[in-house]
Amino acid sequence: MNEDIRIHSWPCSYYLDTSKQWVSGRLSLTPVAIKFTADKTGELLVNFRLSSISEIKKESSNLIFSSLTILEKNTKHWFSSLQPNRNVVFNILEHFWREQLLSSQGAGAEAAALQSTKGKELTGLLTGSQKRLEDTAKVLHYQGEQFDNIMRGLNKIEGDMDVADRLLTELESPSWWPFSSKLWKVPLETKPKETATVSDSKNQEGIIIRIPVIITHRTDSNVKPGKLTLFASGLEISDCNSQVIHRFESKDVDDIRVHTPYEISVRQRFIGKPDTSYRLLSAKMPEAIPILDMQFSKKIQFLEDALGFVGARKSPQVDLGTSMWQAATGLLGGVVQPGSPVGGGEGMDNDQVQLQKQEKISQEEAKELKQILKKLKGLALEAEAELERQDEALDSITTSVDRTTLNIDKQNRRIKKLT
Repeated sequence: MNEDIRIHSWPCSYYLDTSKQWVSGRLSLTPVAIKFTADKTGELLVNFRLSSISEIKKESSNLIFSSLTILEKNTKHWFSSLQPNRNVVFNILEHFWREQLLSSQGAGAEAAALQSTKGKELTGLLTGSQKRLEDTAKVLHYQGEQFDNIMRGLNKIEGDMDVADRLLTELESPSWWPFSSKLWKVPLETKPKETATVSDSKNQEGIIIRIPVIITHRTDSNVKPGKLTLFASGLEISDCNSQVIHRFESKDVDDIRVHTPYEISVRQRFIGKPDTSYRLLSAKMPEAIPILDMQFSKKIQFLEDALGFVGARKSPQVDLGTSMWQAATGLLGGVVQPGSPVGGGEGMDNDQVQLQKQEKISQEEAKELKQILKKLKGLALEAEAELERQDEALDSITTSVDRTTLNIDKQNRRIKKLT
C-alpha cells in the first residue's frame, strides 16, 4: 500500500512556536503519518509518523478555543479552527492512531519488517491467500444454502401443483364419478416444516470479517465510531456498543463506491424519499474491500484515488496465481534439497533463478509453509467441489422451473375451460 496516499485533509490553523503565531493551512492524514502544509508558502511545517504520537487531546484555554493537541515525542502541536469541526478531525485521527499502534505494521514491527527473511515474507503472502480462500468458501457455502432453499421451495411448489391438479380433476369429473371424494383428501402436513429450515439458515450465518470504522450518515458533518460487519448475505453497520444502526441485505445495496483504499460509501436508492447512504472510513478497510469486490462485483465502483489499490490487489504478488505458487514450491525445494536446482527443469524462468540465489529459508519456516500450502490445496478443492455442486443445482432448478411453468400454463387452460 502506498504510504503517501492522502486519506483525509482539513483546513485549519497551526501554532508555529518559532514565530509565536498562527499559520493557516491544511492538516493531512496518510496511512502512517500526519502532515501540515502552509497555505501561503506551501511549506511543509509538520511531518511525523503516527507511531511517534503518544497522545491526542481536545483542549482549550483562555487564549485558544476548540483546539486539538498532538503530543509527538516531547513536542506538543496545536491545531485550531478545524473544519468541519474539531470532533470530526479528532475521531478520525484517533482511530488511525490507535489502529496503527495495534497493527503489526506499527513502530515495533516496522524495524522487524526490514530484517524479515524471505520465509517470513512468503508465509505472510500465503497466509493472506489462505484468508482470502476461507472468505470465499464462506460466501460459496451461503450461496449453496440459498440454492438448497430454492430447491425446497420449488419442490413445495410442485407439490402444490399436484394438489391443484387433483382439485381440477375433481372439478372436471362428472357428478356421478364414484371416486371423486377421495381426491379431496390431500396431505397438508408438509407445509410448516419447509419454512422453518429456510428461516434458520440466516440465524446460523457466520461473520466473514468485522472491522472498526468511522461512520458518516448521508451528508452529515458529524461522525461517530462504530463497526462494519460483512456477512455472506450482506453487511451490517453498528455503533461501539454493538447496536445495529443499519443492515444492508445483498439485494438492498444499489452501489458501493471506493473513494480511497480506506474509505467507501454504501447506498440504497429509493423512489420518492431520500436514499439511505453511509460513508465508512477505516484503517482496516483494505482488508474488507476485496471481500466487498467479490460479493458486489457488479455494484462496486473504484474512484480515481482507489484505482492504484485495484492494480495492487490484482498483481501476481497478491493473488494466489501460478507465479506465486511456483515461487513457494521453488523455495521449499531449495530448503529440502539445497544442492539441487530450484524447479529442476530446463524451463526455469528468470524469477526462479533469482529466487535460487537469494537466502534460504529455515526448516521451521519451510514446515509452516508446507502446512499452509496443504490447507490452501484443501480449500481450493472444497471450493471447486462446491462450485460443481452449485452448477448441478442450477441445472436442477432450471429444469424444475421449466416443468412448473408448463404445469401452470396447462392448469390455466383447464381453468379457462371450467369457467
